[in-house]
Amino acid sequence: MDPLTQGALGAAFPQAVARRRQVVSAGLLGFLSGMAPDLDVLIRSSEDPLLFLEYHRQFTHSLFFVPFGGLICALVLHGLIGRRGGLLPWQTYLFCVLGYATHGLLDACTTYGTLLLWPFSDQRFAWNTISIIDPLFTLPVLALVVWAALRRRPALARAALVWVLVYQGLGVWQREQAELHGWALARERGHEPLRLEAKPSFANILVWKIVYETDTHFHVDAVRTWPSVVDYPGGSIPRLDVARDLPWLQGESQQRLDVERFRWFSNGYVALDPDVPGRIIDVRYSMLPNEINSLWSIQLRPQAGPDDHVSYAMHRSGGREQAGVLWRMLRGERVPGSTPSRSASGVEYGVGGD
Repeated sequence: MDPLTQGALGAAFPQAVARRRQVVSAGLLGFLSGMAPDLDVLIRSSEDPLLFLEYHRQFTHSLFFVPFGGLICALVLHGLIGRRGGLLPWQTYLFCVLGYATHGLLDACTTYGTLLLWPFSDQRFAWNTISIIDPLFTLPVLALVVWAALRRRPALARAALVWVLVYQGLGVWQREQAELHGWALARERGHEPLRLEAKPSFANILVWKIVYETDTHFHVDAVRTWPSVVDYPGGSIPRLDVARDLPWLQGESQQRLDVERFRWFSNGYVALDPDVPGRIIDVRYSMLPNEINSLWSIQLRPQAGPDDHVSYAMHRSGGREQAGVLWRMLRGERVPGSTPSRSASGVEYGVGGD
């Protein structure tokens, strides 16, 4: 999630259990501690572009690291905030731990993947119930924690936590509706998916991106699930097959290892970009939910040395125009590509098979 949301939820939990005279200090400690785990973005290397992918949402986001992360925050913040607010060291620690604990769990509700059980598991938890930015989720929480601080009323912070649970519950319900619709679409096409996921599109839980995998392809569609179901068909793209798509790539080279690192990060949803030779994309993400137009990719070079890393790039062009299209999707209107069309791989939807 974005830092503001992490801080707001981090503030709400300590405020909810604080006494009235502690609400301001508890909120400040929780706000800063709730954002602290994302300091892992500082772990990066100019020589290894994928290093930050391995460490972002890793040990700092683990549930097992919460007591230690909270302790680090308390050591830094007690003199600055806790002591000035009349808190004992153990109270500062408690509020920091509570704020810190919200971060990994909230991130796991998004689609990016969070290592909640590190170091005992490398599984990336992604519950797909909320977008990484969602104003309808964030603004009520932020307003309630500020109001709680101004009025010294812990009950308002508790109301913020209730809103968090209600909104996440709506996200779970909407995700299940989108997944059911995705399975129905696959059956209509004569497909038997190996796996299928539905992910909220940017800043809402009404329009969902559906990605499913068959033996040879990934298939992408979008659906508005409420108040009426509206389909936005997408396309398909062949799954990455290194031997077929990159026959020149040496098995022991650093680029080959980087491909597997990117595959792990992308939960296996990787494909070769049909328009750019040597570019591997993460099929899960795009600005518009019915597109195969990845937000990030890695670039391989046939002429690279055995110890050379891949390069990493982000792609976010056409934001204003795409925001307008997404808004029309939210309203249930027809948009370009909202009728069955030929996919990037030449497969026309509505015809059985890949």
